Parts: sequence; structure tokens; C-alpha cells
Amino acid sequence: MPTAQRTPRFTSVLSALALCAPMLLGSAWAAGTAPQAQLLAAAQREQAPLLKSLEQFVNIETGSRELAGLKQLAAVLAERLRALGGEVELLAPSEVYRMEDTPEELGQHVKAVFRGKGSKKILLIAHMDTVYPAGMLARQPFGIREDRAYGLGIADDKQGLATILHLLAVLKSLKFEDYGQITVLFNADEEISSPGSRAILTRLGAEHDAVMSFEGSGATADHLSLATAGIASVNLTVHGRATHAGGAPHFGVNALYELSHQVLQMRDLSDPLTGVKLNWTMAKAGIVRNMIPPLATAEADVRVLRVQDYDALEQKLQQRIQNRLLPEARVELKFERRRPPLEVTPVSQAFAEHARRVYAELGLQLRVDAVAAGGGTDAAFAGLRARGPVVERFGLRGAGAHTSDAEYVLISSIVPRLYLAAGMVMAFSRGEVPAQP
Repeated sequence: MPTAQRTPRFTSVLSALALCAPMLLGSAWAAGTAPQAQLLAAAQREQAPLLKSLEQFVNIETGSRELAGLKQLAAVLAERLRALGGEVELLAPSEVYRMEDTPEELGQHVKAVFRGKGSKKILLIAHMDTVYPAGMLARQPFGIREDRAYGLGIADDKQGLATILHLLAVLKSLKFEDYGQITVLFNADEEISSPGSRAILTRLGAEHDAVMSFEGSGATADHLSLATAGIASVNLTVHGRATHAGGAPHFGVNALYELSHQVLQMRDLSDPLTGVKLNWTMAKAGIVRNMIPPLATAEADVRVLRVQDYDALEQKLQQRIQNRLLPEARVELKFERRRPPLEVTPVSQAFAEHARRVYAELGLQLRVDAVAAGGGTDAAFAGLRARGPVVERFGLRGAGAHTSDAEYVLISSIVPRLYLAAGMVMAFSRGEVPAQP
């Protein structure tokens, strides 16, 4: 809805808490469950500070290419992590996987390490960047209306940053140190396929016993995800030869004709049985109407559920382009693996099943999705070489991601989600959840 219609009905943080308090945990007591009292109280204490954090983070514009905003937010997060006791580093991307749309310069990542007295190593991840260019904040500043906190990037993924910070605050307030190490990584390039963070995410995933990723859960789907889709792109370029379209078309090589032929012969590569999806979505050809087009391009979106399917699909594409309509045309194909899929593992399933039991202490049901819905996340990079569980969507519930004026999180999800995430860190640290198969 337009900001002008929504702003007059916005409430303050304290008013919002008063509105939401009756609905937060009434179901737990009605169901006769027994939440851990100290953990629950600690999560409740963090609700108002978390909303303040969201306001601060949302009001810093951090599009993936907005380096000034990313630098400002990284400094804020680094200070907050140090205050919680972390050993903090600001990391400039050093291993960059360059794609068609990768900027020349990328934002820094924030890494923090917290050392405990136990043995388990846990990685917590979220991203600082959003899809919005600078200047859009004016269309949706932070605001609260009833059970919703609005703001650009609030669901994807400013809430993930805030949830991790206040999860750490919960653990600190409880003096919980039974973990061996908690590592936090806030990266600055998730929305552009993580070109500068994928290497460190994969490395850290392999070095830790469990990975918890804090993308948000849906407003209507209180869930965790064990699988996310792999995302790739296909860039097809056809080089022809220009001539006068009216006077001498037969001397030309029509790149548009060849492009059309190529797209049509590669339209049947989706496979419902394996979950492979290939769809041609963009095309461009020609310079002016009365010239045979010398150049034509097309792009396709690819989704896979298994890492192994990338190789087979790329091989098929390269084979298909050998069949040309116009022998003189030159056809080039570039296959970019933008993000691997996160695949279900037994240890991730066991981790999620324990999470369901933790959530049930609040009288709440947690859905666990083992089939990817089509989107991809950084959890997949962390899972490439991980031996332990990798589970996605520990963040707050919300909706409206990538919209210009309707992105929000549910305030009533703050306490349950903090309780869940902190409860899982505690349970895993104490050896109550399997770490390896």
C-alpha cells in the first residue's frame, strides 16, 4: 500500500509491543506446555531492542552496489558485535567469482568469532545487502502498524542481522558458554549471487559443526527449510552479418533467425522428474528496422535441485548449439552457476526435528520443508562441503521482499523465533542434536 495511506496509522515501538503482547505466547500457556522460563524471559527482554535495531538497519540504504551504505552498516554491526564480546574483522572480498553483472567493487563482509567453553562450532549467517537502489528509502521508511514492522529490506534480510545480534544477546544474558565457537558472517553481496562471499561461506561451512542461516520465514508459513534451489543463467549470443534489409538481404546472416532457432531447439530441457527448470526469459536483436541484424542475444533462468544436474544441463546446451539454422552464424553460450542448491541431508533433518520440539515448548507448530520452493540462498554455499547440519529460515516471519512499499516482518514472531534459535544453539552445544551422520 502507498506510504501516504500507511504512515498515519503507524504506531511507536512501545505501542506496537502493547498491541502484540497478548498474542505472543498465550498459545503456549493455553496448550499447557512448559517453555524454559529463563530462556523465554530473555527472549522477551530482547523484543523491544530488536525492533530498535531493525529501525536503525532499515534506515541505512544498502543496495548491493551502494558501497557507502554497506560500509556504514558494516561499521554499525562491527561495533555491536564487539560490544557482545566478539572478535570482529571487516573482510574485503579476495576470491571473487565474476559474472555478467558483478560490480567492479564489492562491499566488505563482517565476521565475528565468539569463544565458549565447549567443543561445538556453530556458524550463523545473514546478509546486509538489499535489492533497492539509493533513494528508495523515502518511499518506505521504517514504521509499525499493528503487528507489522515495515521497511525496505526488513524481511530480506535486515531482520536476519537483528535476529542474530539479539540471539547473541540472549545467550550473553543467560551466561551461556557451552559452545566451543560461534562464528557470525554478515555478507554484502547475497542479492547479486554472492560473488565475493561464496568462497568464505563454503570454507566456513566446512569448518563448523552446524550452520544456521537467517533468511526469513513466511508470514503465512512458520517454517524452516532444508533445501533451496540452485540458480544458474544461460547467456546466448549470436553473431551474424549486417546488410540492407530491402536491397540485399541475401548477403546478410540474420542473427535474429539463428537466435530464434536456438531458443526453440532448447525449450525442452526442463525435467519435472529431477526438478530442472530452464526458461528463456529475455531476448534482444537488431539495430534498426531496415538492417539485417548482425547481433542477437537471449538469456535463460535455470533452477536445479541437485548440484550434479548443472554438468548434465550445460553439456546438453553446448551440444544443441552445434545445430545451426544458418551455417555462417557464430553462436556462443555462457553458462553461469550463480548459486548451488542446498540439498537435504540426514543430519539437517535431525537438527530440524529437534527444532520442532523446541518450538513446541511454546505451543507452536514448526513446518520443515524438505523440498526447495524455487529460491536460492547463501546456505547452499555454506552447505557445499559441510558435514554437519545446514538449515535455512531461522529468521523472523514476514513478507513483501523485493517490493517497493510492502515489505514487513511480524512483530509477534520475534520472541518465538529468538527462543527457537537460541534454544537450538544451546541444545546443539550440549550435544542433544546429532552433529554428523
